[in-house]
Amino acid sequence: MGTSLPLRLLFILHFTFFIIHSSVAQSLSPDARVSLVTVGPGQELYSSFGHSVLWISDPATGIDKAYNYGTFNFHTENFYIKFMRGTLPYQLSTGPLMPQVYYWQTENRSVKQQLLNMTPAQKDRLYQFLEHNFLPENREYQYKFFYDNCSSRLQDAIIAACGDSLYYPGYTHDTLSFRQWIDRYAYTQKPWADFGMDLAIGAPSDEIATPMQATFLPNNLSAAYDDSRVLINGQTLPLVASTIDLFTAAPVQVDDTWLTPKVFFWALAALVLLFTLWQIKYNKLNFLFDKILFTIVGLTGWLIVLLWFGTDHGVTAWNYDILWAFPLWFPFIFSLSKTNKPAWFQFALIGYTVLLLLATGNLLKHNYVVIPILVTLIIRVYYMNNSLSKIPQKKTA
Repeated sequence: MGTSLPLRLLFILHFTFFIIHSSVAQSLSPDARVSLVTVGPGQELYSSFGHSVLWISDPATGIDKAYNYGTFNFHTENFYIKFMRGTLPYQLSTGPLMPQVYYWQTENRSVKQQLLNMTPAQKDRLYQFLEHNFLPENREYQYKFFYDNCSSRLQDAIIAACGDSLYYPGYTHDTLSFRQWIDRYAYTQKPWADFGMDLAIGAPSDEIATPMQATFLPNNLSAAYDDSRVLINGQTLPLVASTIDLFTAAPVQVDDTWLTPKVFFWALAALVLLFTLWQIKYNKLNFLFDKILFTIVGLTGWLIVLLWFGTDHGVTAWNYDILWAFPLWFPFIFSLSKTNKPAWFQFALIGYTVLLLLATGNLLKHNYVVIPILVTLIIRVYYMNNSLSKIPQKKTA
């Protein structure tokens, strides 16, 4: 999610419109306006989940600041290492709204403004809260995609500004897990990216997002604002006074690719079955394909290990895909030969069969892809076990 602009362009944009301010922010005039601006999903992976900013506009004082919690500094030491490990600090930045709206428009991304009902005192508290967060010593934070991001921080800001006068239920329209929320945005338009994200994230992603947690997605945050109420001068009013469509995206033709992960892996399973039957029928004893296949499986497992133990993303731990993407397949698969069958191969066959039964008993979308993968692995492990069991093993003295 994060920001909607390409990373370098975004950094340049916010640097250009960076506003130098004192440690104590000026007060807003009574005519200041506060808006939540929600940007629709884009075509690129980095923009697939949309974006949110809080915009404070006060013509009387010349203030025009869109507060964006989705930026980071390219000059951070060890930038790429920290980015991959999930330890790259994100930061709050500010800049005039309209130059950003123009860019989102070139990306054909809808932009919606929700003007908020707030008292002058509430607006000023929000402004002071955001300006305090913008101080050099405060603007960086540890970004967490599900739990602390550019959208959820705007939820915290409005709650801090309005206090007990705000009724804020969060997002209550759907009850889904974090993984299911990702699927809703990525599965249809970007099935391979969705498969990769499913493969990378672990058990924490299968927890049901609470109404407050579900606002990690900008569209959900926008809906939560719509459902909120605020007490103003003894009256309970909607938090959102009005909604303005700053730009409406033109309809986009979604690439209806037929080669989805599900199609690819089922086709692979079918081809592997035919190839295995051919090997058995004509007694073609060769394990080159298995060494390639299980090297890929093992390397996938090592990647899962790296994401689990070597990163701080918070949602890549306890990834049970490691049970089929067993890391030690690489390098142990190379101990296999026409005269040597490792003793643990039979346990691999049993283990994969159990996993297949568990997967078919819990048909979540992710498992639709896991099933043909397991079928493929079972076919080849069975072939290796069956073929080598017919070959006399070397006797030891």
